[in-house]
Amino acid sequence: MNIEEFRSYCITKKGVTEEFPFDASTLVFKVMGKMFALAPLERLPSQVNLKCDPERAIELREEYDGAITAGYHMSKVHWNTLFLENIPSKLIIELIDHSFDLVIAKFTKKLKAEWDTL
Repeated sequence: MNIEEFRSYCITKKGVTEEFPFDASTLVFKVMGKMFALAPLERLPSQVNLKCDPERAIELREEYDGAITAGYHMSKVHWNTLFLENIPSKLIIELIDHSFDLVIAKFTKKLKAEWDTL
């Protein structure tokens, strides 16, 4: 999966917006204003940061040593950095969905009700 395919998949998800809140080269994907993915566009090889359950994050880092690492410039407990070219596309899609679902699970009742009406 390349960075464009990553972006294309992320923006198809319900309630997602994309923006550059940090700088002109770090694309951030948010669902209802809550960040679930970051893509530093100028980094080569292409990499992204995704939220992840802490236990699963450790398992993934061990299984994909070097291809999945602790989140770069993020909480090392809750975020992973994925090097896209070294990971199967199916797993990347699964991890995007996982990150998205983790963020939705933490919505307030008000935000969840708003999201449900989209």
